[in-house]
Amino acid sequence: MIGEPQRTFYGNQFGNTFPVFVHFRIPLWVPEVGGPIDPDNEAHDLVMPVFGGMSKGERNRIKIRVRTAMSSQAQLQGRYLGGRPPYGYRIADAGPHPNPSKAAAGQRIHKLDLDPVAAPVVQRLFTMYVDGMSYSAIAAQLTREGIPCPSAHDATRNPHRKKTAWQQGAVRAILLNPRYTGHEVWNKQRKEERLLDVDDVTLGHRTHMTHNPPDEWIHSNEPAHEAIISSDLFDAAHSVRTQRARNQGRQERAGKQGARTYALRGRVRCSLCGRKMQPATIRSHVYYRCEFKEEEAALYPDLTHPRTVYLREDSVCQALDRWIARAFAPDRLSATIEALTHASAAASTAEPQTPEQAQARQAIKDCERRLARYQAALDAGADPAVVTQWINEAQRDKGAARKKLDARPAVTLKRQSPLDARQIRQITESLGDVAQRIQTAAVEKKGPLYDSLGITISYENATRTATVRSRSSSPYRQSLCPRGDLNPHAR
Repeated sequence: MIGEPQRTFYGNQFGNTFPVFVHFRIPLWVPEVGGPIDPDNEAHDLVMPVFGGMSKGERNRIKIRVRTAMSSQAQLQGRYLGGRPPYGYRIADAGPHPNPSKAAAGQRIHKLDLDPVAAPVVQRLFTMYVDGMSYSAIAAQLTREGIPCPSAHDATRNPHRKKTAWQQGAVRAILLNPRYTGHEVWNKQRKEERLLDVDDVTLGHRTHMTHNPPDEWIHSNEPAHEAIISSDLFDAAHSVRTQRARNQGRQERAGKQGARTYALRGRVRCSLCGRKMQPATIRSHVYYRCEFKEEEAALYPDLTHPRTVYLREDSVCQALDRWIARAFAPDRLSATIEALTHASAAASTAEPQTPEQAQARQAIKDCERRLARYQAALDAGADPAVVTQWINEAQRDKGAARKKLDARPAVTLKRQSPLDARQIRQITESLGDVAQRIQTAAVEKKGPLYDSLGITISYENATRTATVRSRSSSPYRQSLCPRGDLNPHAR
């Protein structure tokens, strides 16, 4: 029995839940309709969605009134509206609540007060950034000096974060916070409802925290608490950040115009930390390097990792090309041709895919990389609310790409006829010295070759050893006989 249906059902909830009552033959009594709801009564079907609309409208009106009141309190009164105090401040008592009824109940308001330990660190951090130091350099300097990071300084409010070293994200968050100028700032974030599944809206919504753009932030007209830095210093930091962003954009555009192709990009990993080694050109030679910064060393004190690990590309490619060319040696040529014949036949029988499906496969791989990065950021102590939002977006993109991949092409694509052993032998003989051809091939052509062979390299700096593994990227299937080895003749 429902006493007030306008407080029970919200929006279209009645239409989504009442069929469950009908299925299990449970009567739903509502006084406004004079008894139990009749699923065959048109008047009942009309009046119940009205109650849901009334509930939704009342909720929206309350939300607007509350947000308007909080906006006015922050802007006109400089009221501290709750939440975690920023690093450099602590919460202090500001007297009884201005509402007489709440004051009579013992409620009090609060304000931000300077933290004598953290406030000088904030001042120094802004000065270091304006003087030219980067986020990572500032984080490394503060970690070296043994200054507790924000999560370690206020450990009770940060039980989910690592407390070993300063991070670039923490430095950036401090530099972007205008509350250090003494003005109260509100509406930096908002709650946003998003559908759980766009293909099944009956599943409802999930609430996410979303950052608002800076032009929607509410600033107090007058200073609300004691300032840690001046407005001029904050504006100077903003100007430095803007100029650096412009310079970085120019460098990225220039890099894209003259981008260099690396044969082993994304295929070399450091065996110590497991991360991919990044390519770089040093004195006309290509190296792959793994940089282990000081703040990362503080996060992983048990890991013995050099400051920088280098691996030269040509030394690896020469040995790798010789290994690939061994398959075309005279004593192995017949076996290689047979394997290529089977691979060509399997490729011809495989289901052809459209360019859209190929893009969908690449999109799925990109989403998986994003999810791995977001998980690493979460483990490193990033804001769980923000990272959860990124993860949900990546999962939605992955689901959309999966649907495109599973979609059948509208037109039937023509299958390629497989190459037989004679044709493959003729192509092989026409190439001449295969080892020489591979070694002298352009970098743009070596990359697809290594990709098709599924080449991955793990480099161990202590022994100067590169371990190469090959796993074909072509589709294959593996199956086991359910009978096991009891009936080998039946396989």
